[in-house]
Formats: sequence, C-alpha cells, structure tokens
Amino acid sequence: MNDYSILTLNTSRIGASFLNAAHSSSNPLISFIDNATNSVENAINQDVSSVARTLGIHDFYNVHVLDFCEGYYNPGPVPNTTLPRSQIHRNVTSCSNRTAMYSFDPRTTLQQELNVSGHSNVALSDLNWPSNVDKGLHALVIAQKATFVLYCVAIALIGVAMLLALAGLVVEGRLVAFVNVLVDWLAFLVIGLASAIATAVAVKAVDVINTYGNQIGAQASTGSKFLVLTWVATAVMLVASIVWCFECLVGRKGTGYRSKEVYEPQY
Repeated sequence: MNDYSILTLNTSRIGASFLNAAHSSSNPLISFIDNATNSVENAINQDVSSVARTLGIHDFYNVHVLDFCEGYYNPGPVPNTTLPRSQIHRNVTSCSNRTAMYSFDPRTTLQQELNVSGHSNVALSDLNWPSNVDKGLHALVIAQKATFVLYCVAIALIGVAMLLALAGLVVEGRLVAFVNVLVDWLAFLVIGLASAIATAVAVKAVDVINTYGNQIGAQASTGSKFLVLTWVATAVMLVASIVWCFECLVGRKGTGYRSKEVYEPQY
C-alpha cells in the first residue's frame, strides 16, 4: 500500500544549495564536503542528490496514517536527456513501526538518519532546514490524530453496515431497511469527515513544505491515490444509504411490504 500515502516528501535535492555556497569551516556540513574523498566529490559534481544520499538521507518519505516508508528513486531522482521521468520509480527500503495516532516529524526523522549514518556532527539546522516547516506541520498534529480516530470509527461502522446489508437481503421488512439507512448514513458522515480532514491535512502540509522547504531542495506532493480511495469509499456509503432509503420508503416488489386484499369466495 506504499502507493496510497497521504503525501510524499522528496528530499533527494537537499544539499544542492551548498554546492555553490561559500565554504565556511564553522559549518560541519561544509567541512564534511571539503573532507570528502575524490570519489564522493565527483559524485556530488555529477549528481547533487549524492549530497543527501552520502549524508544518509533517503530520497523520499511516504507518509501514511499509521507510519511512513522511505526509499530511493531508481535509477536516479532527477530526469534528464538520458533519463526520462517515466523510467524513474520508487524503491522502498524500509518502513517505520505502525503507530496509532501517528504524526510525521521530518526534522526528527532526518536528524536520526544523519546520526545513524555516522554524521551526528551535522545538525539539520546546518542544512538550513526551515523552522516554519516544523511550525506548519506541528499545527496539523491534532487534525492528524482526529483523522485516525475518525477512520477507525468509519471502518467499524462500514463493517456493521455490511453485516446489516446481508441481513437485509434475507429478512424482509421496513425496519431492517430503516436500520441500514441509519448505519449507512452515519458511516457516510464519519468517513466523509475523515476524508475531508485528511485532504485538508495533505494539501496544507504540502503547501507548507513547498513554500518554505523549496529553498533547501525539499519538496512534497499529495497522495492522489489515497485521496481518490477515501473519497470513493465516501461516495459508496452515500449511494448505499440512498438505496436503503428507497428500500425503506418504497419496499420491494413482490415482498410482504404492501398489504394484500384477502379473497373471500362467494357462496
């Protein structure tokens, strides 16, 4: 389900701004580049994404409701005359543990990768990571947690609705249809609210990252497949509630909903 992420953070271009920057010995990142081997320096000159990769930062991070997955763009992150965009694909290398009420913190994640890769002397602030990105994403934490709760409730209601729908196929009566209407309508409202909040979170987070992170090479995009999936589920519950509402009001042809005249033979 990696293709169904809420958003994708592209960090493959982080560090590109330092290639033409004035060298400063007080900056650990610049010192790292200055002290790099010739092979690494050549790689940096050929592909600016080598800066992020050499520092241990992955090319992308797919953010989901419960976790995030990270990986690299193969065969490379940047399209050119010999590498069309259509040939670039994502290679997921690992995912975090699934956690309830999860919220993605890029600063913490990227700093951990710097530390694990042996570059703990390089702080994310040395990469000029914008604090406005952290502030903007932090403001969305409550909305992310609310989205998780709403999706849990929606899944439970949809499960109940499916069982009631099966019961409604074998049990006649307006009461069963009415109960289906109530449950389907409630499921529609909850999944609709969850979809709306998830969409708002994705759009706002992408806007914040692209507005403030673009200056250091960080970009983001919304997960279109996830948004399509969640809104299709919302539409399905709306259609189901309408169908059962019609069933409740009109009834089925040939069933016992309508009263029948009792025939009395004439003697």
